[in-house]
Amino acid sequence: MGMIGGGKGAFIGAVHRIAAAMDSEIELVCGAFSSDPVRSRESGQSLGLDPSRSYASFQEMIEKEKALPEDVRMDFVSIVTPNHVHFAPAKMALENGFHVVLDKPMTFTLNEAKELKATVEKTGRLFCLTHTYTGYPMVKEARQLIREGKLGKIRKVYVEYPQGWLSKYEEGGDNKQASWRTDPSKSGIAGAMGDIGTHAFNLAEYVTGLQVKELCAELSIVVEGRKLDDDGMVMLRFSNGATGLLFASQVAAGEENNIKIRVYGEKGGLEWQQVDANSLILKWADAPAQIYRTGGGYTGSFAKHNTRTPAGHPEGYLEAFANLYRNFALSVQALQAGEKPSAECLDFPGADEGVRGMAFIENVVKSGKSDTKWIAFEV
Repeated sequence: MGMIGGGKGAFIGAVHRIAAAMDSEIELVCGAFSSDPVRSRESGQSLGLDPSRSYASFQEMIEKEKALPEDVRMDFVSIVTPNHVHFAPAKMALENGFHVVLDKPMTFTLNEAKELKATVEKTGRLFCLTHTYTGYPMVKEARQLIREGKLGKIRKVYVEYPQGWLSKYEEGGDNKQASWRTDPSKSGIAGAMGDIGTHAFNLAEYVTGLQVKELCAELSIVVEGRKLDDDGMVMLRFSNGATGLLFASQVAAGEENNIKIRVYGEKGGLEWQQVDANSLILKWADAPAQIYRTGGGYTGSFAKHNTRTPAGHPEGYLEAFANLYRNFALSVQALQAGEKPSAECLDFPGADEGVRGMAFIENVVKSGKSDTKWIAFEV
């Protein structure tokens, strides 16, 4: 693996490296860790890399890695830069024969996302978008139960992602995360909806297998002086006629990262939340409620494939992140061996989800500014 971004002082880069290393399937061999060449080389040194493979720019890294022997050069690149530096390195990597793992959201604009998806399809390279929460075993169990028809036809979907870390004006100081995430030139046209609303949207579509067809959004800037939304609600209409509600806020003071989803069908409902990630609650119309647990022998093949420890041992955010990397690595290895990856290995978000995530952002902002409010979900 090579890495673009994620140098000294970056939060998410370290998370990606921990996740990638967890199953001993992936080795970090090179990187362009910062737009500052000195910081990039210092970051590579701190990670114990060969100094000749700590590059001054992503362009240099891709060009020089491509020139190395096949058994030496990186197999794929992980891109963990701010949103406005997603498209160019991902496109260049794909066009030069490298598979790509990309932090979400996919790009800066929907048009960029569409072009990147076309590049993925043209090159035939593997592409993973790190919507972390799809990696949890009980999220995969929820998805499989719904696909098997256990809840019947889906009627209602509620998904929420409350945070409180931006409940005060943080971007005016030394908070690097707050500074770029609230800056339209780096984050894009949406704030909270682009940062965490996309996670909630992706989780709703992933778990239910449905697609949003129409939406009605209300976006707010609660903290004075902020340039992008920090709070919002979206009413949803899905492809099968189901309705739902999405709530995302970064000004819910006291909240951490408790993303939560509830889905109700004709026969019953289910509930999952990150603060108790090992549990999936099933509620039935004509039977007592059940609690499925990670590691239980009764779980389906996708949950089992993504479980590392015996029941009762908590598997959390880092393990969910690692599941994306592990499945991606196993898929790359299968292709290298001339084999077809299993459905369980290929179960990670890709270019289609990336395009829909960017479409969600643009549609939500459009609805939020519109007097009409209810609009068709355009991709």
